[in-house]
Amino acid sequence: FRFKDSLAEELQSADLVISHAGAGSCLETLEKGKPLIVVINDKLMDNHQLELAKQLHRDGYVLYCNCSTLVETVQSMNLSALKPFPPGQPEKFASFLDKVFGL
Repeated sequence: FRFKDSLAEELQSADLVISHAGAGSCLETLEKGKPLIVVINDKLMDNHQLELAKQLHRDGYVLYCNCSTLVETVQSMNLSALKPFPPGQPEKFASFLDKVFGL
């Protein structure tokens, strides 16, 4: 996709998502419970996407690769080995903010 306001419909019907390793893209996909392969852009300076992809992979939530290894990753993937991403807990964050601001 070049641009869409939302990918919610596509994510809902997807069996597999292949995406860049942006935090929003990763979290939105994982929160929908979809298996995810993140493709890092190893030409980025200060590559935070690589750091995120590696951590999510270490935690067992995603597979990651770069453009040159994507085909190999898809051919050898074992999606059943991926763990479900735990749901967010916004109430804990809200409680933390309340304490910080003395509310």
